[in-house]
Amino acid sequence: MKQKLLQGALLLLLLGGCISTSTNVSEAEPDEAEAAEKYYQLGARYYRNGSYDLARDRLQLSLQFEPRMAIAHYTLALTYEQLENTRLANQHYEMAVRYEPKNYDARNAYAVFLCHQRKFDEASEQFEKAVSVVENDTAEVMLTNAGVCMSRKPDYEQAEKFFREAITRKPSYGEALIQMSALKHKTGNDLHARAFLQRYLERSEASPSVLFLGIQIEEKLGDERTAAAYRDQLLRDFPNSPEAQHLRESD
Repeated sequence: MKQKLLQGALLLLLLGGCISTSTNVSEAEPDEAEAAEKYYQLGARYYRNGSYDLARDRLQLSLQFEPRMAIAHYTLALTYEQLENTRLANQHYEMAVRYEPKNYDARNAYAVFLCHQRKFDEASEQFEKAVSVVENDTAEVMLTNAGVCMSRKPDYEQAEKFFREAITRKPSYGEALIQMSALKHKTGNDLHARAFLQRYLERSEASPSVLFLGIQIEEKLGDERTAAAYRDQLLRDFPNSPEAQHLRESD
């Protein structure tokens, strides 16, 4: 099971945040606030459409009218990530969380960015601050991101702590369950890996990577019948997946 940050879910949260999060422009003059909001909305729209150069230019204009506009800094940081400018991405993430400390989506995105830069301790701090915001109703996602990040460090003890907290907060959250299963398999505890995989499958549809993990777990436990069942399902339901290809090549 490939450990990876939850980019799909994360981007969904980020794009929602770009529209719904407070723009924090109360100190600007009315005309300046209106201009800042207008250029921010244009920049956010260009970002969502993948026009990153245009997004950058509009967001910079927004910040000329209101330099403390946290959501514009946040969206500009995301834009600079897409433009592969890590220095300016980091700079605008820092300003976003400075001007709006309770913006947990921004802190989560900043933490993911720091993890990609292998700044694991700083990432962990941002994840924990995001989770600590009382209004955060997606904490299980951020805790799971934190666990994946710590697995990359690697710090498996800390990763397990984050996964367990995610599962405690939302026992049905499938991504935390399957990441815990993968972690237990990686650290040689395949009985627990099996248990977490089974809990996942009770709540979620099997994917090629999940079935492949199941094969690996059952082979380690010596249960060839269950391993064969996972193998048959993978080849039947996902014949064109990389995992199915790998199985055929290894036979």
